[in-house]
Amino acid sequence: MTGANDGANGDGANGDGANGDGAETGDMGGESTDASVRIRGIYTTALTELLADEGIDVVQASPPIRERFDAALPPAPADATVATTDDRQGIGVVGRRAAVAAVVDAARSVGRDALAWRDPVSRDAVYAGEVTETLGSGAVVELGTGDGMGDETGDGTEDETTDGDGDGLPVATRERSGFLPYSKTDEHIEEGDRLRVQVREVAPPWGDDRPLLDTTIRVQRPLATLVRSGGGASGGGASGGGTGSRSGGPATGGPELADLLPTDPPEGWRVDWGRAADDADLDALGAALEMGRDRALDLEDGVADAADPAERAPDREWAGDATAWVWFGRESRFGLDERRRAVTATMAGHHRTKAATERASAAVDFVEAVCPGASRGADGSGADGSGADASGADGFPFDAVTRQFGPMAGDRVRIDHGKPDGRAFSLGTGEVTRRDPDGTVVVEREMSGRGTYDALGVEQQAGDVAVTKLTEGKWWYPTVYRGDDGEKRGTYVNVCTPVEVFPAAVRYVDLHVDVVKHPDGTVERVDDDELDAAVAAGYLPEALAEKARSVASAVENAL
Repeated sequence: MTGANDGANGDGANGDGANGDGAETGDMGGESTDASVRIRGIYTTALTELLADEGIDVVQASPPIRERFDAALPPAPADATVATTDDRQGIGVVGRRAAVAAVVDAARSVGRDALAWRDPVSRDAVYAGEVTETLGSGAVVELGTGDGMGDETGDGTEDETTDGDGDGLPVATRERSGFLPYSKTDEHIEEGDRLRVQVREVAPPWGDDRPLLDTTIRVQRPLATLVRSGGGASGGGASGGGTGSRSGGPATGGPELADLLPTDPPEGWRVDWGRAADDADLDALGAALEMGRDRALDLEDGVADAADPAERAPDREWAGDATAWVWFGRESRFGLDERRRAVTATMAGHHRTKAATERASAAVDFVEAVCPGASRGADGSGADGSGADASGADGFPFDAVTRQFGPMAGDRVRIDHGKPDGRAFSLGTGEVTRRDPDGTVVVEREMSGRGTYDALGVEQQAGDVAVTKLTEGKWWYPTVYRGDDGEKRGTYVNVCTPVEVFPAAVRYVDLHVDVVKHPDGTVERVDDDELDAAVAAGYLPEALAEKARSVASAVENAL
């Protein structure tokens, strides 16, 4: 799991990686819990404020965040790591189950359209995998079963039920496979081979990337990562103690540091210290090494009695860390704006703009630095109570943002169609034929001429055109299908989370229920049963489903 670059304002990501290197914590409000969390990415300030109110210790903060919150932050390990996804659409949360569940629960509270899933392929999980396809740079490996929330006690076991240990998270719908680069194995591999692999990096279910695999076994823990010496696909380990090496850099302390700590790595394991280990005291380093040692021993126990991968693949051998994802919709991003605004100057649509493109981050930071009066509330009022000078009712400057970053008339954009179970796919790419300053874009797509139009029961024909009108912030959008002679072949109104018009794609999550208007003028509401099923399965909260039903009723009456 990776994030964007660290920004000077502390709302970057990446930092020391997803394993939570370094440790600093402080009392920033709220009743303290046993969870401590490291945060990186464009949502850092807002989430720091949110989690502090929930009594969750925010640790390993960057210098700008420490300055912004004016908090004394002594060293301490992290139970979970939060990082912005590479596409900036949400966050990934990895760590101990209780900490991950607490973070996800808080993150979902920022708006009705914040959706969350546990990943069926969790970070650090160990599998007996089977190679199903070889590609130019690596192989696709089929993995075993598992719900992705890891284990609470560190014994390598986990609850396979949808509801897990009371966290209430549904399992994301995704292929349980990963990608193994040839550079991550010493053996020649080909289709049908079976071998032991570990999940090194996870990827959000709404993207196209597979989890990244490795044949070297390790435990990624706060401050220190323990690596199984010689632990390749066979799972063997060489004897020998830990080193003082630093992951991706020179030794940090070397053997002298190892001698000072009260805990040694397990036999056959070495220690890679994280970048922030230089700033941590011996107590924090010792605690981190002890946590890593316990986890490494649990992993050893989990795979010790496992059959040879050739006999059991594909199957999971060890659960790894709890792994979950939160997708923020437009309403949620504005909810995060309010959290951030309580701490520092925040323009209307701060997170909405930053989520659009990485290029926008620097522009937003500049505006807020030189024009702190640009901070606006969700009602469009300024921080000083003045009115907003912006195009949208919520103060979001759609016209200015799209003029700077797109899309404009003549550009091509995708329509990215998210699903409540975590998946997403493109409905196709079309040309923007109109862009209005109030937030509307019209996109025209040529249809393939194959299949039928969903729910309309009309066959596609060569030359058909789909004209889709999408308006920023609306909970629905219409698509009119026309033949090459201009005759209307039907209208499909999709009910969804609030539309976001980004430079390269329009994004939302489909809420199942839709309204169609047939060529003869008949209006029909469809797929209420799918909406009910999504609620029953835990993919959609009832409040969001009720909003969808209300919108569908309004659209049906209007048509």
